[in-house]
Amino acid sequence: MPAPIPRQRAIPAVESGQAQAAVDSPSGVTEAPRTQDTVNDDTVTENGNKAADEPTDATPRPAEATPRAAHGTPAGHLTLLMIEDDPGGSPIVPELLDPTGKPIRVRTARNLTEAERLLTDDVHCILLDLALPAPGRSVDGADDELAVLKHVLRIAPHHAVLALTASGDTERGAEAVRVGAQDYLFRDELDGRLLSRAIRYAVARKRSDRAERKLTESKLRAQENARLERGLLPTPLLEGSPLRFAARYRPGRSRALLGGDFYDTVRTPDGTVHAMIGDVCGHGPDEAALGVELRIAWRALTLAGLCGDQLLGTLQQVLEHERADDEIFATLCTVDIAPDGRRAGLCLAGHPSPLLACPGRPAELLPYDNNGPALGLLPGARWPRMQVELGAEWSLMLYTDGLIEGRTGAGRRERLGQDGMVAMIRRQLAEGLRGEELLRAAVNEVRDLNGGELTDDVAVLMLDRAP
Repeated sequence: MPAPIPRQRAIPAVESGQAQAAVDSPSGVTEAPRTQDTVNDDTVTENGNKAADEPTDATPRPAEATPRAAHGTPAGHLTLLMIEDDPGGSPIVPELLDPTGKPIRVRTARNLTEAERLLTDDVHCILLDLALPAPGRSVDGADDELAVLKHVLRIAPHHAVLALTASGDTERGAEAVRVGAQDYLFRDELDGRLLSRAIRYAVARKRSDRAERKLTESKLRAQENARLERGLLPTPLLEGSPLRFAARYRPGRSRALLGGDFYDTVRTPDGTVHAMIGDVCGHGPDEAALGVELRIAWRALTLAGLCGDQLLGTLQQVLEHERADDEIFATLCTVDIAPDGRRAGLCLAGHPSPLLACPGRPAELLPYDNNGPALGLLPGARWPRMQVELGAEWSLMLYTDGLIEGRTGAGRRERLGQDGMVAMIRRQLAEGLRGEELLRAAVNEVRDLNGGELTDDVAVLMLDRAP
């Protein structure tokens, strides 16, 4: 049988629920005052039984070597809070053991007010007598037989709860489980072995329920985020244009659909096709959100008639107002293709130059001598617009630096770079790959050369004009 716990131990409020102030006795020994609010007026044992006839030790207990969890419970021990109006007359045996043979600590409360004081974080399970009246109700005036259980579930949502009911009252016990208790027990059939097993099962079931709930919530959040991110990906507006469009997008963030790279393509009423691709520095959700803002702003400004230096200057203002840090910047490449499809205007803001492939000559990068600064770096910057001849038949590929910064070569210490990418695209074009098939093969090969998934976002889009 556990030894009685002296009333003057270091943390009396743990077992009694009272925040008792220590007083000094004339002999110099620190004692806790006896008050009428104490849960059990006599010394309380570890399992909640009275031990009035057993001697007490007035000397302070030395520091324990056993590691202790929150509120003074020895680490690894189970703690039961029993809420019953007559704990002294309970048929519960004094010795309750967990599977390892450690004693299960028992605290007792005669009503819900005392129970709330004793309901600390180290309580694992609550044994509740359903015969107790709910707060503010008389015993025979309650119209809800499970009101007391519902009250306990509200004040202890993270604790396992065992309902204690009269023998044979299966219907009420089953209803208690439906409301939220982990199990129910019959008062007159209870013994130490049965209760010990029920406590362990209830605690395990509560932990399992919480883990399952968290997993379900996590899945729902993931599905909601996926729908949101998928909705933020662009839908090209090319109705009436003879150009063919293809795109590939691979975010660098794990389990994400959207990264800091962004792209878009629209056709204005005059027949001009505008294409854009950009990259916000960084790879987190804030950068992804900023990329979406810049893409939407670009589409709105383009449909409003802005292009070239005026468009990029306005986008820089949007970036400066929306970014979370003054050091965040974005690179951008914009192309506006004339209605006849034979020429285009090109603006680069710190971004790699597009690749142009035409029949009868090798694919090559467009000129980038007049490349302007990235958005957000220089106030009042300018971005010159270059005129580019495309011809009658061509393929134009815009991409972000995630495609050219993958590792390759022996030991994978070198980067693919623009020259490596151009050589790769030339070979794939010679193999007859075009459009979506070409972009898929390019991204997969870059990933294979890197020896695994790329750490940076990758966005690639291609526009084709065939006779």
